[in-house]
Amino acid sequence: MNYRMILLAIVSLALSTSSCVSKKTLEALQSDYDLANQELGKCGEDLNAAMDKIQICNQEKEGLRSDLRNVESKLGLREEQIEDLKSQINDLKMLRDKQVEQVGDLTTLSQSANENIKETLGQLEKKDQYIGLLQSAKTKADSINLALAINLKDVLAEGIADKDVQIEVDKTVVFINLSDKMLYNSGSADLTPKATEVLGKIAKIVESRPDFEVMVEGYTDNQPISRACFKDNWDLSVSRSTAVIRILQNTYNIDPNRLIAAGRGEYNSLASNDTAEGRQINRRTRIIILPKLDQFYDLLNPDLVPN
Repeated sequence: MNYRMILLAIVSLALSTSSCVSKKTLEALQSDYDLANQELGKCGEDLNAAMDKIQICNQEKEGLRSDLRNVESKLGLREEQIEDLKSQINDLKMLRDKQVEQVGDLTTLSQSANENIKETLGQLEKKDQYIGLLQSAKTKADSINLALAINLKDVLAEGIADKDVQIEVDKTVVFINLSDKMLYNSGSADLTPKATEVLGKIAKIVESRPDFEVMVEGYTDNQPISRACFKDNWDLSVSRSTAVIRILQNTYNIDPNRLIAAGRGEYNSLASNDTAEGRQINRRTRIIILPKLDQFYDLLNPDLVPN
């Protein structure tokens, strides 16, 4: 900017004293002025390009920060699981050491007693191996269920109210609780468009886990059903679970050999049916994603005991 002002001053001075400055000098000054303007324009373009790059870098930095937060959250969950398993292992080691110490206190024994002790120690070793197997199975099942639950929450996070969809992990299975008002039209087994959308997202996860079975359980409140097409709440709950199964099979091509439809009627309630709020909680559908029985038994195969 200072350079431009100096040129303007020189040109102005030259014009004011044109009587004593040659035309050639004026042309040279004008050429310098034009060149300076071109350089100034180029500097402006370079400045704008640099600002655009800075903005892109800032956006990428925010994306990386978000990814880092997600990774840190998942890592925290794994660390909690590891600490829990370490605590269980320490408790089992203390129990084993105490048992061995008790055996070692028996200093005067007959040959028969010595043989019994050897047998007992062998049983303890087998017990330790079985405990190791159970720990390995629990770790594997917990890891699978944790990953499955995280995937489900990520897939279902957009556009669905938390009060309508709840995901829980309990022992060897993952539960997805879906509210009645989100799935069905009132007093019927007809699914809403929103239900079909939600089931499509769940189907993607189910399809990616071919070693898992899917059980759909229908629940109602204790109010008598007054529609001619349903005999009672048992009938309604089974019809609703079957409607969900049909969507998973016919619309989203889930293998029917993996699907189980079940109705629980008005029983196994979560809240009191004496209030409208309680009845609304009890009217629900639960989707259970669980390993096939042969997959679960593989986790307990003695041949897979860690050395």
